[in-house]
Amino acid sequence: MDFAALIPWIGFLGIVGIMLAIDLGFNREAHVVSRKESLIWTAVWISVALLFCAGVFWRMGNEAGLQWFTGYVVEKSLAIDNVFVFLLIFSAFAVPQVYQHRLLFWGIIGALMLRAILIAFAGVLITRFHWSIYVFGAFLIITGIKFLREGDETPSLEDNRLVRTVRRFFPVTEGYEGDRFFVIRNGVKYMTPLFLVLVLIGTSDLIFAVDSIPAIYAITSDPFIVFTSNVMAVLGLRAMFFLIAGFLHGLKYLKPGLAAILTFVGAKMVLVDVYKVPSLVSLGVIVSILAIAIVASMIYNRRAMVASPAPQHV
Repeated sequence: MDFAALIPWIGFLGIVGIMLAIDLGFNREAHVVSRKESLIWTAVWISVALLFCAGVFWRMGNEAGLQWFTGYVVEKSLAIDNVFVFLLIFSAFAVPQVYQHRLLFWGIIGALMLRAILIAFAGVLITRFHWSIYVFGAFLIITGIKFLREGDETPSLEDNRLVRTVRRFFPVTEGYEGDRFFVIRNGVKYMTPLFLVLVLIGTSDLIFAVDSIPAIYAITSDPFIVFTSNVMAVLGLRAMFFLIAGFLHGLKYLKPGLAAILTFVGAKMVLVDVYKVPSLVSLGVIVSILAIAIVASMIYNRRAMVASPAPQHV
């Protein structure tokens, strides 16, 4: 490959690097991401993606531009599944909201590196690790049912099965140590539960990528289009997570809705070789479940207000 062929790749990686540096600069301190902030960053990432798509149309032609846009839309819609798995992971580990931004930033950086490897060796890796889709799908179904049965209980790190398993091989702190992944106590290096969550985020995205990357290879075999559309879709995932989580926060029936979504996503993965659910149908099911959860929560809140009117001051 000559240098001229490398210029688009270098230019794209430069754009991604600059955007990540800006993002990290604006969000250096750990903080709870507001709905306004997540909305702004969602708009920023989508705008950057559309500008890059316009560049593909200009430099590579209409066919390549249409392929890039189609791939981006497919990966973006499939990424909705990731958002709800992230919600599950944060809920299972009771991750404080103030640390979630840092986790997703580094988790998505790791996910991008793993996706780059997966795209480069797509044929071999997808064939070899295709079985992981069934395992992960079954895990989501079981977890979704368990999530529903737990009700409103706050999960305990001490009872977390993954934490207890890792402690057999590596010392893990009893709770979170600020936003640090490792701490040193009496000369001994301890892992914090935050690092375990980071690994889970990267791993879950990689398993979803095993399912989603073949979808875009069905649209185009151009590695540049596959890689750049994938990266652009994933880069906006963190902002989309906080946008969705912000709108859903405090809903009475969010947990049953989330359990239903996780069960659906798991079933979709388990049955992938029997029937592949179209991405638009999947998106429609998720939106429908969310709509039911939101409407039911609004009705519950309204009835609760009627049953307990605000006290009147004399």
